[in-house]
Amino acid sequence: MEEKHFGTTPQGQPVSLFTLGDAGGFQARITNYGGIVTELHVPDREGRMANVVLGFSTLEPYFDGISYFGAIIGRVAGRLTGGKFALDGQTYQLACNQGSNHLHGGRVGLDQRVWGATRNGDSLSLTYRSPEGEEGYPGNVDLEVIYSLTSNQALKIDFTARTDRATPLSLTNHSYFHLGGEGEHDVLDHQLEIFADTIMPVDAKGATLGRRQSVEGQPGDFRQGATLRARVEDLWSQHGDQYLLADPEGGLPCVARVMEPASGRVMEVFTTQRCLQMYTATHLDGSQVGISGRPYERYAGLCLECQGCPDAPNQPDFPSTILRPGETYRQLIEYRFSTISGPT
Repeated sequence: MEEKHFGTTPQGQPVSLFTLGDAGGFQARITNYGGIVTELHVPDREGRMANVVLGFSTLEPYFDGISYFGAIIGRVAGRLTGGKFALDGQTYQLACNQGSNHLHGGRVGLDQRVWGATRNGDSLSLTYRSPEGEEGYPGNVDLEVIYSLTSNQALKIDFTARTDRATPLSLTNHSYFHLGGEGEHDVLDHQLEIFADTIMPVDAKGATLGRRQSVEGQPGDFRQGATLRARVEDLWSQHGDQYLLADPEGGLPCVARVMEPASGRVMEVFTTQRCLQMYTATHLDGSQVGISGRPYERYAGLCLECQGCPDAPNQPDFPSTILRPGETYRQLIEYRFSTISGPT
């Protein structure tokens, strides 16, 4: 595993960039600033390699904390309505960084922290202690996220955590994927399948309404597969829905599949999490320039964020995201890559 200096934070902390995998082959680059996956190189049907995630070649553009490119998200991924929740008889007010809501961990979430890093072969272990009161959360939480490349051409992300006081915890990775190659045209011709029967509708600000709705007859019904182009205009805010996944019952089910026809690249998403947030990168406007040197325009990538149910601490009918002392938080995400043959 290669390690090199990637830059320095405004607070003077040095940051490293790690390369996992073989030169010229399946390869990932990850920085210990926010646990960001900056690059992920995957072959197409002809064996040609391309980076399939959006990101930057230098550290500084990641400091804006707006787009969350490739980062670890938490303590709680998604929105907490009003930035508050009640737990064990006490109400907690968190930092609100999207209007009146708390989004993706607050003003300075896990995506903007420098993590400790340990190299272990083709795995990278990142650790961070989130202290009591950080962004308003209770408890000291010890976190570990292990990135590894597997023999079946997958990027595996293994999340574990422990706390000394009850607290909400819901982690994810926020990579934007473009299976045709980072910086190419938009992702609207990607063919998407999401294996979920239920969505959790949201209000105009993206906050969960606290109910479940069948995908039957909805634009967000991707159970049989469709291109994003065919559906995006009718999706909520052209953004995408949050899906309630079936209980994995101790397994690692496939919850989504994406295929890019020109390259033949296929990505399957496996997770133990109970929710998947789809996001079509509607906020990108060309003001950010990626590794390829091309600006990131609207729909430049697709996010499939595997996480706990957003706003679960305020929604007793949703699967709980509360971690208590003596328990171990453990969740897995795998992005597995393959190819399909072209037209004959």
